Amino acid sequence: MNVIRSKEFTADRAWGALDIANMGGVTTRLHWTDKPYEWHVNDGEEVFAVLDGMVDMHYRSEGVEKVAELHTGDVFFAGVGCEHVAHPRGAARILVIEKEGSV
Repeated sequence: MNVIRSKEFTADRAWGALDIANMGGVTTRLHWTDKPYEWHVNDGEEVFAVLDGMVDMHYRSEGVEKVAELHTGDVFFAGVGCEHVAHPRGAARILVIEKEGSV
């Protein structure tokens, strides 16, 4: 049993993470960041839940860049082949569930 107070979590670098669980090759990690990630496509599906802060999720659909504004409590689902990049507005804490070893 473990209780994680997500609002208290910080990392020493952008996108630093706390590994929470690995369930049959699917990882759950808590990330802290104050900087954008990089454009990428995951090896599988990804669930991205904003626990604290605001994040602009840029993604490409049929070659057109779009932006979803994510607030605390919002969830972004990146399906297979979805190219995306997260841009936090200030510091943010994000729960990411994805295939182990994914980008």
